[in-house]
Amino acid sequence: MTVDRRYVVSVLALASAMALWLAVVVAVLWSSLSSAERDALPALTGDRVAVLVMASVVALALVAVGLRRLHRHFVEAPARLLEQAQAALAGDVEREIEASGSLETRGLARAFNDLVAARAYLRRDIEHMVQEASRDIEQERMRLAALMSELNQSVVVCNLNGRILLYNNQARLQFKALSDAPAVAGGAELMGLGRSIYAVFDPKLVAHALENVRERMRRGAANPSTQFVTAAPAGQLLRVTLAPVRGATAQDDITGFVLMQGNITRQFEDESVRDQHLHALTESTRASLASLQAAVEALDYPDVDDEMRERLLRVIRDEVGAMGQRIRAVGAATAEGLKTRWPLEDMLGADVVQAALRRIESACAMRAGVAEVDGSLWLKVDSFSLLQALTSLACRLHEELGVRGVELRLIEAGPHRAHLDLIWSGQALNTETAMSWELDPMKIGTETLPLTVRDVVARHGGEFWFERERTQHRAFFRFRLPLATAQDEPSAAGAQPGDSRPEFYDFDLFQSSPHSRELDERTLAEITYTVFDTETTGLDPSLGDEIIQIGATRIVNGKLLRQENFEQLVNPQRSIPEPSIAIHGIRPEMLVGQPTIADVLPAFHAFARDTVLVAHNAAFDMRFLQLKEAPTGIRFDQPVLDTLLLSALLHPNQESHALEAIALRLGVDATGRHAALRDAMVTAEVFLKLVPLLADKGIHTLGQAREAARKTYYARLKY
Repeated sequence: MTVDRRYVVSVLALASAMALWLAVVVAVLWSSLSSAERDALPALTGDRVAVLVMASVVALALVAVGLRRLHRHFVEAPARLLEQAQAALAGDVEREIEASGSLETRGLARAFNDLVAARAYLRRDIEHMVQEASRDIEQERMRLAALMSELNQSVVVCNLNGRILLYNNQARLQFKALSDAPAVAGGAELMGLGRSIYAVFDPKLVAHALENVRERMRRGAANPSTQFVTAAPAGQLLRVTLAPVRGATAQDDITGFVLMQGNITRQFEDESVRDQHLHALTESTRASLASLQAAVEALDYPDVDDEMRERLLRVIRDEVGAMGQRIRAVGAATAEGLKTRWPLEDMLGADVVQAALRRIESACAMRAGVAEVDGSLWLKVDSFSLLQALTSLACRLHEELGVRGVELRLIEAGPHRAHLDLIWSGQALNTETAMSWELDPMKIGTETLPLTVRDVVARHGGEFWFERERTQHRAFFRFRLPLATAQDEPSAAGAQPGDSRPEFYDFDLFQSSPHSRELDERTLAEITYTVFDTETTGLDPSLGDEIIQIGATRIVNGKLLRQENFEQLVNPQRSIPEPSIAIHGIRPEMLVGQPTIADVLPAFHAFARDTVLVAHNAAFDMRFLQLKEAPTGIRFDQPVLDTLLLSALLHPNQESHALEAIALRLGVDATGRHAALRDAMVTAEVFLKLVPLLADKGIHTLGQAREAARKTYYARLKY
């Protein structure tokens, strides 16, 4: 705790007054003495003057001690009370403040605690009424949440500056797949509220699409949307539909836009292959037709001898045969494409099996069970026709062979394929009968279906056969089916708890200010922040200590976005001292196989792009980052705010500015610390509590906060 300047000034003023008083006393005494007394005085006053000076010094010290006690009692105690009261009001803390100082100050503290308790009671009552009133709004929000979560298409809503206001989980997973960066921290650097959509899409392309939409709106189009195709950073092709977000009335101009995108890379590749087949067929057929035409015209000449006629006929036969072969090849390729282009859906294999069991038991009046199912497999199927094929075969087994029960088995069968088996025990089936069942129209009960089992298999681009297991005295029909690929079905591992409900929106960003404004001139409440923390092997980066974990979260529009975070362990490529392990709990075996800082730092830099950095004791963390700028080529040149400095600025009379102490003062839960992401979350909550306190001191903009923080004592710390 620093010494109050007022106390120092008071002691100096008192010392000056005593020195002046002593000088006046000496002068008065000196003037009252006669010449003889003055001549005799030097021999007598040496010791007396020393005694007088010592007495004055002792008196001054005693008075200073007394003043110090009075200052602590009547000045510092009320100052601490004021700071604790301000922190409690800003942090909505219900914890009682400490009572110290004079009787009146302690009484004031008790009165304040009573007011805090009364405020807490009133606030709980108001919150209850607000919850009752907002229940309908919450229901509407959850309906929107359910709708967005169930959409198979990627949906992103942006303001006119291209800042993301809303997105669904499908969009987050698709943007992760589109990134050309290494898979670090879950691919969190592209998608997030307040981030720019132009990290993926060319701004000129979006501006052109918006102009097309405005032109359609001027013409009075009912649905003024537009489409465009673009390439993602990793090379995939996207078909994007852009629709406008209008103001409160239909006459208002566009306030934002909705992007619905789908990955058409595979479709484009398939169409390119078909175009190549057609082009090759056209060119080769043109040459064959020319040869045929020449041969036919030559046959019309009357002087053609038998040998020449035979050669011409052989040319015609060869060209016709070659043309037929080429057409058959193109036809086969086209047929294969038609099979793969049938609208198939991605479905969890276990769900397909369960649906088939219910259908077989209901339609065939027989038992159906599970032999083996790999629950991790996702199939790409037309589930309706596949269930019809399984049910039709099961019913024929029951009706024609007297089979009483069947089992289903689903296992992986090599890359991109799975085997779905319909197993039964009992009477055997010969190969000819099995083939006829494959080719006959499917029949379930009295209903005859237009499709055959072979049609269903062809629709899936798969295979079907009958096989016996003689050792177990049973047989099975086997369907060889396609698995859903990574592009077709985003990994379920990428989903986080709660992803199916929309935390990912902030419509207040429609009012965001233009980005041309200087950051230092912008208010603290409107800036986007990346709050981060690091765990390290030690405390001295200049002597070789390394980062072993980075955790970060984001603050957008004054809200902490807990679901948008960055958390990544880092392989330091060196040992970790045991004292450090005791603090953060990260052991060397946890870092085996983790990426190095050369891979992690670019991803974190992308996550923090276009934001202001916030950390507690930021000088420590920034020193570690700055030492890695040269080897990685990554430079963190954005502004930095430090909650340590801001706390020292706001509460100079407090004894501690450790993160735990600040959190306690502001009513922030700091349990579970010394994990990078958890520390970043606590720091973010503390920072949000400090912003209104800064405003109370007249500090509203980023520039004002940075300038004020530089003047604190703690700003001198170096690492």
